[in-house]
Amino acid sequence: MLVPMRMVTILGSEFFALAALPLIYWCVDRKKGARIGIAVLFSAFLNLWCKILFRQPRPYDFDSTVGLLRENTFGLPSGHAQMSITFWGAMMPLLPRIVGILLVLTLPLVVGLSRLYLGVHFPTDLLGGWLLGGIVLGLYYGFSARIESALGKLNLRQRLVAVSAVSLLMNLLMPSDTLLSGAFFGSAAGFALASKNLRFKAGGALTQKITRYVVGIVGLVVLYLGPKLILGESLGTQQPLIRFLRYGIIGFWVAYGGPWCFLKLKLIALEPRPLAEKASEVQSLNV
Repeated sequence: MLVPMRMVTILGSEFFALAALPLIYWCVDRKKGARIGIAVLFSAFLNLWCKILFRQPRPYDFDSTVGLLRENTFGLPSGHAQMSITFWGAMMPLLPRIVGILLVLTLPLVVGLSRLYLGVHFPTDLLGGWLLGGIVLGLYYGFSARIESALGKLNLRQRLVAVSAVSLLMNLLMPSDTLLSGAFFGSAAGFALASKNLRFKAGGALTQKITRYVVGIVGLVVLYLGPKLILGESLGTQQPLIRFLRYGIIGFWVAYGGPWCFLKLKLIALEPRPLAEKASEVQSLNV
């Protein structure tokens, strides 16, 4: 049962979500991919902040014979339980209705049971994760469209200022780990630039989508491993500023760098620009 449970638990992991998000953004739906990406990053930040706040030990901290896996964070709330609710719940509009409902109802439960089997969580950890995931999902469906509409009224400079302010707040709330604040800053800034200058179509032929994803993931791996190889794991990449910049660059690659390369390689096409936007530019030129 160990191997199946390890496979199941991956479906609720942040790494699975972060591997799937580029696929959604690059190859399925640009706007929804960006929305889901921000929701996942917010959920992951909230989870880690709560773990540090509660500092709940894991089962194997009380009994060393328990636990088929070891984690480097606290137990409450369960990140896998929370992520399985957030990610798969946000994915529902992109899936057939019945499939989406079944996944949202079953995957969080199955992922939670796998975490219990592996001995890395108490039942209360799972309940906390499901509760927070439900709250994040409610906020996503209740406010994401409104927030996007409000941001759409801002110019690019104002959007980047707002992104910087949120990232700074994240750093102030959790100065011990700048990974998520960096990833948010890079990806949100990239999404803002893409919505202004790179409104690409995520569709296309299957071969184009596969090539797009492979090229993008190769670039992602290079950016992820490069600093480790150059600076070393313990020496440089764990320094707060370097960690922030590293994951900021990775987030920016997913949101803007990758699509820019796809455009140059003729793997994507741009959406037609709205008439109102064209008219606004013509008017500004005439003035």
